[in-house]
Amino acid sequence: MRDSRPRKSKSDRTRETILEAARTLFAEKGYDGTTVRDIATAANIDPAMVIRYFGGKETLFARAADIDLRLPDLSDLPALSMGEALVRHFLSVWEGDGGESALPIALRSAAVNELAAERLREIFATQVAPAIARIAGPDTPAVAGLVATQILGLAFTRYVLKLPPVVALPRERLVTDVGRAIQGYIDGARR
Repeated sequence: MRDSRPRKSKSDRTRETILEAARTLFAEKGYDGTTVRDIATAANIDPAMVIRYFGGKETLFARAADIDLRLPDLSDLPALSMGEALVRHFLSVWEGDGGESALPIALRSAAVNELAAERLREIFATQVAPAIARIAGPDTPAVAGLVATQILGLAFTRYVLKLPPVVALPRERLVTDVGRAIQGYIDGARR
């Protein structure tokens, strides 16, 4: 029986190999610590191929840091479970692919690179704020910003800084405790 799935072209496979190498290196070293030569070496290709397929490091970074948080519709959830649901969702996104997602790439780089910082602000504006707007009403900007402080703080300490006490915390404790803080912001907006 023959496989009916279309086969990827050599150029598609090369593009994927470059992108995967870039994701790994950007996640480990950040934007400024990663060079086109590093990416080419990790992908086992000539650096000119990186330029050929992506035009340069900035475009490659934008592709590597392409993030879709797939946020749930919070308005469909019971009112008192929204905070925990958000934390559980974010932990799933961060831990779902072994930490090699675009989130650590953007977070690690955002403090020192304006392109990465702008990417995170864009994700906040196009994904987080609209999700919070469905439940927070007129206080949306403040509530979304406070939710971001909790989620990004958790992500930074657990996945980038790897602070031992935070890394050691069981997932359900994080869901409960950080979820409680987020729930407080949501509840405060609805009063």
